[in-house]
Amino acid sequence: MADVLLVYKKNFEGVHDESLQSIKDVLSSQSSTIRVDIRAREQVRRADFIGRDLVIVLGGDGTLTSISHNIDSNTPVMGVNSHPRSDDPDGSFGFYMDCDVDTFKDDLQAALNGDAIINRLPRLQATIETTSGNKIKTDPAMNDLLIANTHQYAPSRYHLRRGEIDVKQHSSGLLFSTWLGQGAWFNQIARKSNLGTADESDTHYLVIARELDANVTDERYMSWTNKTTTITSDMHRGYVVPDGWDEYQFNRGASITVDLSGPVLQLLTFRKSMKEKFGE
Repeated sequence: MADVLLVYKKNFEGVHDESLQSIKDVLSSQSSTIRVDIRAREQVRRADFIGRDLVIVLGGDGTLTSISHNIDSNTPVMGVNSHPRSDDPDGSFGFYMDCDVDTFKDDLQAALNGDAIINRLPRLQATIETTSGNKIKTDPAMNDLLIANTHQYAPSRYHLRRGEIDVKQHSSGLLFSTWLGQGAWFNQIARKSNLGTADESDTHYLVIARELDANVTDERYMSWTNKTTTITSDMHRGYVVPDGWDEYQFNRGASITVDLSGPVLQLLTFRKSMKEKFGE
């Protein structure tokens, strides 16, 4: 029997409760072939994901990004949009959620039969090395990763190195993005679209430093790169924030390296690959 975990968005909106009940009904009808555990997003723990044949995430993109760091590179995950914007302007866009309540039964069968499209999504990861030599790996990021001063009214000061680049910067922070993640808020910062290429998306990432009067076309400030970025903090206290969730703090003198070394996410889609969806 396939070992399945369903993680759902828990709130007090009836539309999500109705979607959850519909998904439960389909899963119950498959009880002879699958074993299912059901957890609210707020209650799920890393141990719940170990050894699963399939993880189903019911909600929107925020639900998926908030728990995706628990999912290793060998576990397939499918996203189910519980409140599609196509049905309600107040719903979720669900870029990573290729399934909804109406398609779930057929999509589940495709996933269990091995007929789904497997998207192996690269993820950003930062490693913080403190002045005492301790190393801390952050959670991997599907979309974007921010490094900035914890006091956002103060500038982020750091020494940046990447390939031949070696420069001190005072900026409002560094924003890193995967190729797919630039569809989130990277473009709103960079004021530029179509950065990078799909062919290089497994090896390259985007990075921008918003420094006053800086020419953002200069690779010291904006780059599509496959090289590791390393900064040494000159801030009393800063933080790294993967996908807008947990914060990892560091102090002056700490070194932070960022690259695409995070474990890939094995995301299932059923009609188009994620690269095809992003190109629309």
